[in-house]
Amino acid sequence: MSDSPEGWQVGPVPGRGLCRGRGGRFELPLHVLRPGRASLASLVLTVVEAEQLHAALCYALGGEPAPEDAPECRKPVRSPGGRHKY
Repeated sequence: MSDSPEGWQVGPVPGRGLCRGRGGRFELPLHVLRPGRASLASLVLTVVEAEQLHAALCYALGGEPAPEDAPECRKPVRSPGGRHKY
């Protein structure tokens, strides 16, 4: 969950992951907290927006070691030249 200087917090809803919504869009349920209030909202992405977010996250995570329970796309792959690729 991320914090803001004003006390707002936004993060994924525990136990509810990304799902397909109407029109082929993706929906990520978010829990929005601010002092004295809590709300649910969804981040709604088109396929193109989801691909752009995926690419941006892969780029941002590139230098971070993948945890044991990371998705397959985060696991290191050995190329024929012996170098690690992610």
